[in-house]
Amino acid sequence: MIARTTGAAVRGILVALLVLTPALYLPVSATNGTEVVVFVAILAFILTFAEYNSAFPSFIEFRDAPPVNRLRFVGLMSMVSILTLICKNVYTPTDLTSAAYSVGVAVANVVDFPYSPVRLVVLMLPAEASAPLTELVRITASVAYVAALVTIASFVYAVKVRGWPTGNGAFNVWTNLPLFDPTKGGDVVTRLQRDGRLNISIGILLPFLIPALIKLLTNVIDPLTLANPQTLIWTMSAWAFLPASMIMRGIATLRIAGLIVEKRRAYSTSEATQTA
Repeated sequence: MIARTTGAAVRGILVALLVLTPALYLPVSATNGTEVVVFVAILAFILTFAEYNSAFPSFIEFRDAPPVNRLRFVGLMSMVSILTLICKNVYTPTDLTSAAYSVGVAVANVVDFPYSPVRLVVLMLPAEASAPLTELVRITASVAYVAALVTIASFVYAVKVRGWPTGNGAFNVWTNLPLFDPTKGGDVVTRLQRDGRLNISIGILLPFLIPALIKLLTNVIDPLTLANPQTLIWTMSAWAFLPASMIMRGIATLRIAGLIVEKRRAYSTSEATQTA
């Protein structure tokens, strides 16, 4: 009980710190809506603590199947932290922020090519956007996208090389997939495979579709004010992290479906052997 409560509190503090990172590190002149940020951080702490302190799952998936959520958190925290350093370099440059900006420029020069998701994000900007803002958007989008790819690759390594989730003991579908109802019509394996492929497909397409959709809607609604560093950080992080999270979920559900198929095959073989 004490260990679970302590772990839940630590997780809640880390998530709250993630929310507060841009507001804490950026200059006061570059931030606004501090009260809203603090409220969101407190809400994130409460939700995370309540979820991990409870014996019964509610909405967070794979909470007892590390390292899925740990990789998600590290990936998002890396995005937010590096993008915060890059944005701070515009206001109060230091050796650390200059190094982060230089790395961002190098990454952008590699991943910003025609028809890439990063190029679509840059083209999403209005024609009157200034050159410094365009360059900053290009760099932050590139870093966020590469961080998302590294997060996905890390999870693929955990699945293919480390054998996730078999190394963590028995996989409890109810605890780790609380939103999935195994009794709701159809074969469980077929549904898991369908959900997995759908998540992967949508995750791959979203980085391309989101900038195009925003560009189409600019005539109907006001575009995002990416000139605000906090808005830029969270927009780029969400644009890269949400598709990556969906792809990871798809890989995880396909892996679980494969394990169920293996169990069924082993059970059928055992029954056939006993009958013989």
